[in-house]
Amino acid sequence: MNRTFAIIKPDAVRNNKIGAIIAFLEDRGIRIASMKMVQLTRREAEGFYAEHKGRGFFGELIDFMTSGPLVLLVLEGENVRWRYREELMGPTDPTNAPEGTLRKLFATSKGENAVHGSDKDESAERELKYFFSDCETF
Repeated sequence: MNRTFAIIKPDAVRNNKIGAIIAFLEDRGIRIASMKMVQLTRREAEGFYAEHKGRGFFGELIDFMTSGPLVLLVLEGENVRWRYREELMGPTDPTNAPEGTLRKLFATSKGENAVHGSDKDESAERELKYFFSDCETF
C-alpha cells in the first residue's frame, strides 16, 4: 500500500461536495487513512505553496486557499499517487478534464478546481509531513 496527499479545496467545501468526493474515491478502492478540516492561515498557505512564490498567480492562489475551510486527506491504496493524480483527478483546467474525473465533475474553473494532488512521490512525502503528524494517520 502506498500513500499520497490530497486536498478538497475551499470551492468544493463551499459547494457541499466533500461527501461526494470522498465517496468517489472510496468507490474506486482508495482508502482514507486520515482526514481533517482546517482553515489555513496565510502563513501556512504560503509555506505550502512556497515553490510558486514569485509567480504571477501566487497571491491569487493564497487568497483562494485561505478563503474558507478545506479538507486535508491522506489517501492509501495500490499505486495511489499515480492513480489519484493521473486517472481520477483530471487536469487543472476542468474544461480539459476527461469525463468522470473529479475536476470535470466538481471544479468550477481553472482557479477553483476542487482538489489538489501531489505531483511526485517526493512531493507527497513533503506535503503529508507538512500537515499530518505520524499519530494522525492510521
